[in-house]
Amino acid sequence: MPNPFAGESFISIGDKTRDQLESIMDRAELMEKYRNKGTDAARGLLMGTLFFEPSTRTRLSFQAAMKRLGGDVIGFPSTEGTSVQKGETLADTVRTVSQYVNIIVMRHPSEGSAKLAASLLDIPVINGGDGSANHPTQTLLDLYTIRKELGRIDGHTIALAGDLRYSRTTRSLSRALCHYDVKLILNSPEQLRMKKDLLYELEERGLNPVVASDLEKSLDEADLVYATRIQKERFPNLAEYEKVAHAYEIDRDLLEKTGNPHLMHPLPRVTEINPDVDDLENSVFFEQAGNGVPVRMALISDLLDLEVG
Repeated sequence: MPNPFAGESFISIGDKTRDQLESIMDRAELMEKYRNKGTDAARGLLMGTLFFEPSTRTRLSFQAAMKRLGGDVIGFPSTEGTSVQKGETLADTVRTVSQYVNIIVMRHPSEGSAKLAASLLDIPVINGGDGSANHPTQTLLDLYTIRKELGRIDGHTIALAGDLRYSRTTRSLSRALCHYDVKLILNSPEQLRMKKDLLYELEERGLNPVVASDLEKSLDEADLVYATRIQKERFPNLAEYEKVAHAYEIDRDLLEKTGNPHLMHPLPRVTEINPDVDDLENSVFFEQAGNGVPVRMALISDLLDLEVG
C-alpha cells in the first residue's frame, strides 16, 4: 500500500484519523526490535532539530530515533548562540536550515509556528510543541503507551489530572481520544480547567468528558491516570501560578487506596507526583518516555518513506 505520510509534515493530531494513528503505532511496534541495535535505513540523511524552547525528552528521543535509523542530526537546543539573537525571523531560520537537512523537528513558544514553517518548506516538518496548542508526537507516544500497558485503548476510563488549561499534552491527547471508546475524566482545580472551546469540541465529537475536582474519586474510577505538571512558564503572572502551584499530589498511599491505576506523566515532574510511587508496577512514566524512541522512529521513517527491516 502507498505510504500516505511520505513527504508530509506532522503538525497537529487533530486532523489525523484513527486508522492513521493506529498505523503509526503498529509501525512503532515493528521499530521496537531496532530501538537498541539500530538500522541503516536513514544512512546519509540529516535531521535538523530547532528547539527555541527547553526540552530534554522530546529533543533527545528525536535525536536517538534518527540515529537508531542510521541517520544523523544537526541543530540547536536553545536560541543562545544562534542568529535568532541577532533578530533573524523564524521564516529565515527554517528556510536556511532546510538547505542542510532532509527533515526538521521544531519546538517553539508561539502557537502556529510549526504550521508556518511547514508552509514555507518542501521537506517534512515535525511539530515538537508549539506554545500551549499542540504536541502531536507526545500524543502518539502517549497513545502507544496506553495501548501497550492496557492491551487496547477502547473500553477504559482515563483521567487527565492537573494543569488542563495550559497543557498542550492534554489538549492533544484529549483530541486523539475522540477516536476511541473511552470514558474521559478531566480532573483539575477550577482555575486550571480545560478551556471551554476545547470542551465544546470534544463534546461535538462525541467524547462527553466528565469535569471533576475530587482527585481521589477520579483515581478510584480510572484505569489509567495521566498527570501533568502545573506549568509555571505558561501562566500570565507569578501570583496566578502561586495560587495553584501545589494544588495536588499523587503519592503511594493515594494510589494504593484507589486500586493502583496505571500512572503516566509527560515529565518533567515537580511536586505533583511523589517519588515514593516510582517502584510501583503501574507507574510507567519512565517507560512512557522510553516509548518516544520507537514511536518517533516510526514517524520519521513514514515521513521520509524509508524501508526498514
